[in-house]
Amino acid sequence: MGRKITIEPVTRVEGHGKVTIHLDDNGEVAQSRLHIVEFRGFERFVQGRPYWEVPVLVQRLCGICPVSHHIAAAKALDVVVGAGTGDGLTPVAEKMRRLMHYGQIFQSHTLHFFYLASPDLLFGYDAAPEKRNVINIAEANKELAVQAIMMRKYGQEVILATAGKKIHGTGAIPGGVNKNLSIHERDALLHGEPQLSADKMVELSQSALEFFKDYYKKNKSFIDNFSRFDSNYLSLVRKDGALDLYHGVLRAVNSEGKKILNDVDYQDYLEYIREDVRSWTYMKFPYLTHLGKDQGWYRVGPLARLNTADFIPTALAQKEFEEYKKNTFGSPNNMCMHTHWARLIETLHAAEMIRDLLNDSDLQKENLVTTGTRQGRGVGVIEAPRGTLFHEYEVNNDDQITKCNLIVSTTNNNEPMNRGVNHVAKAFMSGKKEITESMMNAVEVVIRAYDPCLSCATHAYGEMPLEISLYDSKENVIEQKRK
Repeated sequence: MGRKITIEPVTRVEGHGKVTIHLDDNGEVAQSRLHIVEFRGFERFVQGRPYWEVPVLVQRLCGICPVSHHIAAAKALDVVVGAGTGDGLTPVAEKMRRLMHYGQIFQSHTLHFFYLASPDLLFGYDAAPEKRNVINIAEANKELAVQAIMMRKYGQEVILATAGKKIHGTGAIPGGVNKNLSIHERDALLHGEPQLSADKMVELSQSALEFFKDYYKKNKSFIDNFSRFDSNYLSLVRKDGALDLYHGVLRAVNSEGKKILNDVDYQDYLEYIREDVRSWTYMKFPYLTHLGKDQGWYRVGPLARLNTADFIPTALAQKEFEEYKKNTFGSPNNMCMHTHWARLIETLHAAEMIRDLLNDSDLQKENLVTTGTRQGRGVGVIEAPRGTLFHEYEVNNDDQITKCNLIVSTTNNNEPMNRGVNHVAKAFMSGKKEITESMMNAVEVVIRAYDPCLSCATHAYGEMPLEISLYDSKENVIEQKRK
């Protein structure tokens, strides 16, 4: 008897989504899909607005990663006002933005690992649902919980000092920034409270990595095999091949490490990337144009970035990167759960970058803005916590936005998330007669590894309960569960 299983909503992610899994009459998984049930409208909302409003307006896409949209939009509009594509800003403007961005990376990665992913790791994906939450993390490991709070708080303080607000700030403007970093702000972040200093954050980042590596040693089979499949990988890299989360050129490699997009200018991204549309989701499916829809899909995010980059330009993170790469003998890593490891290496890198930037005297300089010859179009790309983020704008002679195109990180990961869902559904649900909580959570675990931000891709409102339905082969409901 065929069945249809619906998991709605997917939990411990930002935004609303659901999963449908169809089992054939033999109980084998015939089809599985991740559906994004929110509807995005920001590409239309901004049309007609003055271009200088956009860096503040568009970050309302999300309260979790507003800084990423804020900076990506500002980078696109740098081009419009004639400030160039990254290298044209004044030193204080570029470094203030970098500091803001690394604060965002630091707090977002911390939020995801400790609050959203660690309950599955610490208690197991098959633990009781009332056990898998951050409250029980605090009860089981108080020191770990305090560490998570302090790290996220520090990242938010960096954002406050650079953007003016912890959420939906105004620090980045077309052509530069609207403030520098005062000596008082610098000293508070460098040497403030003992538990909230730059050195302490580096120490805590190393501690988080040790925690994960210890877990990995004890659970190697699970981490290596839970969801692994070959794919292409895309990210920005610095022109010398280094990991750079703020600026660079676009690079893509295949599962063997061969470059399939060789360090191209992201202003020309439309020459290399297209988006497919499918009827069952509001989220698109990007792919590399020259490889086509079937072969050109790719992954973005921490796993992808450590697959495309040649090295990490901070000493402690580079050492961890070298150890990480030994697991695959230098080849690209296709193991989904290793994304958590990669994410923590980036967290350490962000802590090192924050410390280095805070010690840079350029951040106290006064020349904040650059302008030049006006352009009608600009593209801004940044490595958001969840992966490569594209913002494109066209502006008319009345300073109004006439076109907006956004390809957010979660959209870039749409195809691999769907493949991960299918892989885990087949492993855990094929041939099973009963829906169990652990089976459903196993599917969610693979989605959570990508740290999807569904609201960044789409938008809606309303209450969305968790409802699981079983159907027979004639689509008749034979069992329902709701909570």
